[in-house]
Amino acid sequence: MIIYRFCQYLGQHCPFSRFYVIAHEARFAYASRSSVFLSRPLIVKETEICTRHAKSYSIKAFRSKHLGSSFCTNADAVTVSDPDEELQPHEADEPILHVPVMVHEVIECLQPKDGQTILDMTFGAGGHTKSLLHHCPKIKIIAVDRDPSAHEIAIQLSRSCSPGQVLPLLGRFSELDTLLTEKQIKPESLDGILFDLGSSSMQFDQPDRGFSLSKDGPLDMRMDGNRFPNQPTAADVVNHLDEMDLYKIIKRYGEERMARKISHAIVEFRYAFGKIASTHQLADIVSSVFVGEFRRDKLMRHAHVATKTFQALRIFVNNELNEFNCGLELAHKYLKPRGICVVISFHSLEDRIVKRKFHGIDLDLKKNISIHDYHRDYYNSNIIHPVEEMAEIMHKDWESIGKKVIIPGEKEVLENPRSRSAKLRAARKCEQFGKKEQ
Repeated sequence: MIIYRFCQYLGQHCPFSRFYVIAHEARFAYASRSSVFLSRPLIVKETEICTRHAKSYSIKAFRSKHLGSSFCTNADAVTVSDPDEELQPHEADEPILHVPVMVHEVIECLQPKDGQTILDMTFGAGGHTKSLLHHCPKIKIIAVDRDPSAHEIAIQLSRSCSPGQVLPLLGRFSELDTLLTEKQIKPESLDGILFDLGSSSMQFDQPDRGFSLSKDGPLDMRMDGNRFPNQPTAADVVNHLDEMDLYKIIKRYGEERMARKISHAIVEFRYAFGKIASTHQLADIVSSVFVGEFRRDKLMRHAHVATKTFQALRIFVNNELNEFNCGLELAHKYLKPRGICVVISFHSLEDRIVKRKFHGIDLDLKKNISIHDYHRDYYNSNIIHPVEEMAEIMHKDWESIGKKVIIPGEKEVLENPRSRSAKLRAARKCEQFGKKEQ
């Protein structure tokens, strides 16, 4: 009787623990870890706290739908949200036309002129490239993207322009050196380079790509599509990594304060329910951790609590930060002296890399380190260095354009809400040490 009451309590307060109550038969079942390895669970969605009037269903209805009638009991009385309720009310069901972010600021920083060559490292749907061509019709654009869908759009654009004006290339940032060498493009030959980081609108608008929270689809998140069949998907990550590895990914790449609870929930649910295969399944699992909590974005709209978790998985699956760091190194290699590099980032991890690269700060230094601590830890007043050695050490690869980061204006944010997190930084390539600056 004591065991039954304990299990009944778990069924009411911890409906997704590994205890399940069958009240009408007064017995319980325990799903042990020694059972067949399962992967990802299906869970309950977060109640819409912001409206205070979300529909509620009993756990009986939920288990009846997803686990079968054998798990349904009259004793299970836990409130959950409507399974058919939209995850992100601010994301429309209809596809949003791609709108490039901060176009005028990009053109103002790059200052394109006739005869110049601009490298668009993240072509996407071609919004920035088309704007540059409209502003300066006689420039040449090299359109690079790792997404095969974006590459097809670049090919179509090249056919509508003058021969050789748009050069479409398919590949990652780390493949840029090989791609440009094959096209006989030499180092220090480009006048400007543009990075528009993050996922494109068309990737979010295609459910089968697995990026969107509001549209159910396979948990994929590979920006390369099927170019590399052996590349792990987001489903592979959440279904096969252990709890500690999942915690590190969500904490480091998503900067999620609930990372430990989320990783624990993922592992517990996949043992209990099975393989996690869709975006809504993962979103439901994350939502179950945030009981009675909701979040808002910068526009004070309801933001889904799984946003940071999805971001972390996307960054990990696509190795985005390492690719971007490699891309900045190659950008410096292929830019002409005094050439301009413009970067649009959408979260602090990307922006931190840009800021440190452009300001000559070591990427391995702790963040938010004070000048006093920097000099105390990395300088020794007892050592005297020659003037030439100090000049070489103090020489910078980049010269920042503008003292502060550029953000979109209020009007643009209202017209294009997806630009709300964008930050633009621009820098000019400095002359190599020992050469006289022009």
